[in-house]
Amino acid sequence: MKFFIFALSLLFCLSTNAQQNVPYDAAAYVCPPCNSKCDDLGFAEAGTCQHCGMELVSKEEALINRSNMKQLSIAFYLQPGVEVLDFAGPMEVFSYAGYQVFTVSRTKAPITSQGILSINPDYSIEDAPEADILAFFGGNSGAGFADPAITDWIKKQQNVQYYFSVCTGAFALAKAGLLDGQTATTFHDALEGLENNYPKVKVVKNARYVDNGKVITTAGVSAGIDGALHLVAKLQGFNRARQTAYYMEYDKWTPGDGLILTKDNPYQTVSSTDHLQDYLGIYEFEKDLKVSLQLNTREQSLEATIGERTFPMYYESEDTFTNVQGIEIAFKRNTDGQILGYKVKGEEGLKKKLDE
Repeated sequence: MKFFIFALSLLFCLSTNAQQNVPYDAAAYVCPPCNSKCDDLGFAEAGTCQHCGMELVSKEEALINRSNMKQLSIAFYLQPGVEVLDFAGPMEVFSYAGYQVFTVSRTKAPITSQGILSINPDYSIEDAPEADILAFFGGNSGAGFADPAITDWIKKQQNVQYYFSVCTGAFALAKAGLLDGQTATTFHDALEGLENNYPKVKVVKNARYVDNGKVITTAGVSAGIDGALHLVAKLQGFNRARQTAYYMEYDKWTPGDGLILTKDNPYQTVSSTDHLQDYLGIYEFEKDLKVSLQLNTREQSLEATIGERTFPMYYESEDTFTNVQGIEIAFKRNTDGQILGYKVKGEEGLKKKLDE
């Protein structure tokens, strides 16, 4: 869900109204890429996209982000009987974070997930385009990955930057030899099967996900969301992963709650909250309202509470944060280094810190 900036301040408090679109050339705000028709729409004011519900960002920010990062593509291989949440949770993560997600199956014939959901794959293994990331999921994996043509297809993929699996999707990677000499995990009921059938794989039995660098495997079902957020953090930074978790209202995500076996650790700079202590306290906000800044200990980050609403704050650099709308918040200090208050970019005046 997305929100408008509350009243005259662009700091924290937002409403739930969506904006009407305007021609892209005249737009001040745009929708982040979500692989739908609203990617090319423009909006006059901050708020939410009426098409997909995503939080609008400034056009300037979107152009900078697009120029700095190529839109990565992710192929979701789906077999008949695939577990719904195994792939749907990560699909939500990657879609909101701006990746190009497409589905692949053995053929283009419709497949059924858990005997309930009918899915029309975008491609078969015969005509699927190359992808930057290949993803595999659990559910009927024994039969689903038995066809040698699937293993051959995996092995033939070129220029893959990352392999990602959820639940027993790890068996697809193991059959292709991609887990040989790697550490991996899978669904709790399948751990022994992975260990016994693939002795070259070091199987970890108490991890939400395992990151080997290029290969990321997760435990079952909901753990796939954690692994997907972790990959977003690796590729786009900790703040982008936090933004995605906030949008999804996934308040169970604990950053770094996995086995990370690579120096490419996106949480190294957020392992301590010492740098956030100075900002804690009560500040002026709007009219009779005050804003309280406190620590979110689960995410090791700063958050703001106004009335009954709480919003994440994203640390950018020394004394500078952004809010959920991407607006810059700069804290000001006195000559002794004590925080005096904050300024909102584009606004006049200092919002003072009220408590000592």
